Amino acid sequence: MTGLKNVIFRDKEIKNERLELADKGALYFLSSNLTLKDCTIILKVSARNLIIKDARFIDCSFEVKQELKNHQQWVYASLKGCRFKGSLSGCDFGHWPDYSTGAENGAIEDCDFSEARLDGCRFMGCDPRTLRFPKWPCFTILNPIQNASELRRATWPGSFGEVTVQGLDQQPRPTAAVTLFAPAMARRHETTPDALRAVIEKFDCIVY
Repeated sequence: MTGLKNVIFRDKEIKNERLELADKGALYFLSSNLTLKDCTIILKVSARNLIIKDARFIDCSFEVKQELKNHQQWVYASLKGCRFKGSLSGCDFGHWPDYSTGAENGAIEDCDFSEARLDGCRFMGCDPRTLRFPKWPCFTILNPIQNASELRRATWPGSFGEVTVQGLDQQPRPTAAVTLFAPAMARRHETTPDALRAVIEKFDCIVY
């Protein structure tokens, strides 16, 4: 991380602006006491270039131009009425105070992911009914811990059942929903998206 310049947004309220976070040589901090309202945030950097801590986003649009992978720091952000576009994988959102100090401020509600592609993204400590999830080929398992036993009773194609479904009740307690990307799941578990969908369609606890 040496040699990166720090770009810090903190202790202010920003409204109706377009922020482009695109410099690969920068470390962007969206940090303490920052509130963004009705802003468009363009993300063209990797997770390691983006630090989020104690920031509030209200009615903002996030346009992810470079796939954002394994960025758990969304749990330090309060997100209300925001929209996401682009590809995100391995990201966590919401209220997960046990994750780390500072995560007690995380929250998510009334957000729209219908134009995003999510894979392995979790929504923590929230009401998933307030969220719009992406449609097929993404699919979202609601309340995975509570629904794990029912899902295990189904016959899943490939190794999806014995690997992914078997592990659902091992998710952290606040997990309210998990969104997966069927083509990636099919490759990983040696099956096809169509074979997965044939079983997914049987469950009310899966949104697709």
